Amino acid sequence: MSLVHLSPDVQAALEAGKPVVALESTIITHGMPWPQNLEVARQVEATVKDAGAEPATIAVLDGRLCVGLDDAQLEQLAQAKGVAKLSRADMAVCMAEGRTGATTVAATMIAAERAGISVFATGGIGGVHKGAESSFDISADLQELAQTAVTVVAAGAKAILDLPKTLEVLETLGVPVIAYGQDQLPAFWSREAGLRAPLRMDTAGAIARAHVMRGRLGLPGGQLVANPIPADAEIPRDVLAPLIAEANRDAEQHGISGKALTPYLLQRLFELTKGRSLEANIALVLNNARLAAGIACEICENTD
Repeated sequence: MSLVHLSPDVQAALEAGKPVVALESTIITHGMPWPQNLEVARQVEATVKDAGAEPATIAVLDGRLCVGLDDAQLEQLAQAKGVAKLSRADMAVCMAEGRTGATTVAATMIAAERAGISVFATGGIGGVHKGAESSFDISADLQELAQTAVTVVAAGAKAILDLPKTLEVLETLGVPVIAYGQDQLPAFWSREAGLRAPLRMDTAGAIARAHVMRGRLGLPGGQLVANPIPADAEIPRDVLAPLIAEANRDAEQHGISGKALTPYLLQRLFELTKGRSLEANIALVLNNARLAAGIACEICENTD
């Protein structure tokens, strides 16, 4: 019996060689409150469809690794309590115990590759947390990018992280870090991180050809496409920096670390920005979904 349960729409698209875009589910369970989480999940899926690809939201539901959720499953997940936040380390345990879990970047990449999906759209990847030289708090997303052959479209790494160290780790691991349409790396809510991107590409077609070429060369791992947030939705870096510092101090004072740290910091920044960070988050996720769908369409064209 297959470990991956494809929705009828995703299965039909894959069998027909049509473009499919993977979507994570932690943004639904851990990123936004009800009912906004369901509304945004539907918006992201609609954005992928409007751009010519089939959306495949991924989650573990009662032990089943589901690639593609129907609307009833989306609503069930959006209202569920106590949902596990799954990465590479605990995904198998959740499935073996018949539990429900939402997939992070790493877990979504694993499921997408097993299903034969080449492109994944998310908000921002995890990375090296501030103070990692003593805490060793580094997201499994970085190692996953080095070993799982999926092109990930994100607005860069989350701005709460140590972005220079995150970039250094990605370069050490041999992950292509591609800024889309600009020379600077974006920083999630901000269009620029103050760091020059190792690579720049200006079209979905160019990114797709690079993905296909990596496969032909037999190179392990995927690509990180850093897609800047739309200009009218960004929060400038100089506005965010002191708020991020304050949120990190608060987390340290409350002893918050590990998997609880990122949700805490995002919630604290929502409070400190009076909701502006969540509005920006929604805008960048939709923007990433559009680009990911374009890349998926181009990959299909380049592999015919």
